[in-house]
Amino acid sequence: MSALPGTTGRRRIYLMRHGHVDYFNKQVLVDKRVDLVPLTPLGREQADASGAALAHVRFDRAFCSGLPRTRETAERVIAANAEAAHLTIEVDHGLEEIKGGVQTAKSREELAARLTFEFDQAARPGATMFGGEVFADALARSRRSIERLLGQPGWHTSLVVAHEGINRLLLGWMTGNGLGAIQSFEQDLACINILDFDLVPRADGGEGSEIARSIIKAVNLTPYNYSKHGMNLRSIEAIFART
Repeated sequence: MSALPGTTGRRRIYLMRHGHVDYFNKQVLVDKRVDLVPLTPLGREQADASGAALAHVRFDRAFCSGLPRTRETAERVIAANAEAAHLTIEVDHGLEEIKGGVQTAKSREELAARLTFEFDQAARPGATMFGGEVFADALARSRRSIERLLGQPGWHTSLVVAHEGINRLLLGWMTGNGLGAIQSFEQDLACINILDFDLVPRADGGEGSEIARSIIKAVNLTPYNYSKHGMNLRSIEAIFART
């Protein structure tokens, strides 16, 4: 099994959120296709900053959720990395954002507040995102995606670009507290999380390995503003703010 240098069974995932998008641009409002929203010029700048910060990292694999905003973010990160030019960005639909139901609000500010409340209530049995996907189901599918990646041979460092909600679910899972922990995690736009996994042979003697330990090395790093100076809004508030 490939492992990080100096370790016997450790693998690393650089888990990112996509860069800034505009869910209220004219095309999105007409087509009602939030899933197709691209990065804005600001989002591209943020992705480029994260790419520059990761330019020295040798990635063995690169993944995105398949939605345009994650693919473009991953492409810009890989483009900044001379050692990653050979990589093909792979798609894992299990990493797509939590699927919400119908969302109604009188203002963007109210919608941001309601989104925050949805995450706060995620640990309740059967809790959904605005009546859409059950949070526990979204956690299960995104967790399967990461476990599937960890079970594949021939790599020790991967880039994964996903979404705010999915990243928060995965971070909560890694703490061992699941949905009860996700409200405490922030995921700013184009942020970087560094996640290590210690893998050991399966206890039942079967093929493959299992996770013995999950280690969160870093959370919510934003290379375009490491100190978060002036970033006083939560990312949900900032992305729905009027400009």
